[in-house]
Amino acid sequence: MGIYAVIGKNFGDEGKGLATDHLAMLSEREDRSCVVVRHNGGAQAGHTVETSGKRFVFREISSGTFRGACTLWAPTFMPDLYKLSEEMDELLSLGVRQPEIFSVPDCPLTYIDDILINMSLESRRGKDRHGSCGMGIDEAKRRSSLPEFKITPADIVSGGSGSFLQKLLKIRKEYLPERLKALDLDISAMNEYGEMLDDSNVLYNYCEQMCRNSELITITEESILKSYDDIIFEGAQGLILDEENKAFAPNLTSSRTGLTNPDAIIRRTGIKGTCEAIYVTRTYVTKHGAGRFPYEDIFIGQGRTFTDNTNIHNEWQGHLRFAPHGTRDEFNEYVIRDSSGSVFAPSILFTHTDETSGKVLTIEGDIFLDKWIERINSDDLYKRILVSDTHYAEDIRTVSGFL
Repeated sequence: MGIYAVIGKNFGDEGKGLATDHLAMLSEREDRSCVVVRHNGGAQAGHTVETSGKRFVFREISSGTFRGACTLWAPTFMPDLYKLSEEMDELLSLGVRQPEIFSVPDCPLTYIDDILINMSLESRRGKDRHGSCGMGIDEAKRRSSLPEFKITPADIVSGGSGSFLQKLLKIRKEYLPERLKALDLDISAMNEYGEMLDDSNVLYNYCEQMCRNSELITITEESILKSYDDIIFEGAQGLILDEENKAFAPNLTSSRTGLTNPDAIIRRTGIKGTCEAIYVTRTYVTKHGAGRFPYEDIFIGQGRTFTDNTNIHNEWQGHLRFAPHGTRDEFNEYVIRDSSGSVFAPSILFTHTDETSGKVLTIEGDIFLDKWIERINSDDLYKRILVSDTHYAEDIRTVSGFL
């Protein structure tokens, strides 16, 4: 069994969709069954996959879908069932066969009130925004920490739409007022967000859509992973944005972005196999959202920028930002921290090398990739070094290590 974890090495937007598509492609070529586990974040992810004739940005469905891989939502994934049908319809419009989506019974669902609170908070922060996507992830996590207010796929399947609506009404009646009070938010002063929080029809409609979309998933247990030949853990956001990385607080995501979740799932299920973590990085660094961004000033001073067709300017995160990599030790720091004690051996994938003429852009200058690899891997930290010169999974190649 091949077991892989795809992790963004920096602040996100590194090419996790490309890496996942590549691994699923290898499984497909060998006629091996493959499942991709979504284990952190939720619908705020945006993982782009391109093939000849198709381009799609995956959010809740796995980036291995073009290759026939199934999707499993783990207990630490926070899906938005309301948005699932929109993503599914867009995917099916490309002529793709409807993918199988499995979910554990108890993964915490986000819903409309989480999103409205999130948007209102971020709007109030003004220039001090945290960089949230406005998708309600942090609010859902906080609410779900209270068992009586957590909502899950099992709530819909076991009780039906009527029972699920009553639970949402209970949350709005008993939890929402206390949460707004704790945040010093006055519903009458929250403009359109407050109006929607006070409108029962908004809640009814959201509930109905969530219940309809629950038909797109199959409830199962984590043990289903044992029935597949290959497992890919598709991470979201970037390693530096992990919720425990207090050095960059408060501009973090409300989830574990590294190997914490995959390691826990491997332990719980007792799955055996060779485990490889593929840390993905561009030849430069990107960040979409507010907060400290080391060495960004260097690129700003040089007037150096890049074009990205996925991470376009939006209301919540602004423009995609760019910076060079730091020193060798800075480059490896978070990988060493994340992989220490893990069952996963670290490898690394460099993407977007075509944009920098095969060089890695660092604070010490532009360094040819082979020279940079020698520098960062002098202690044999990485099991494999992979390189991508294009947007296509077929073109990823291993330049160091073994298959």
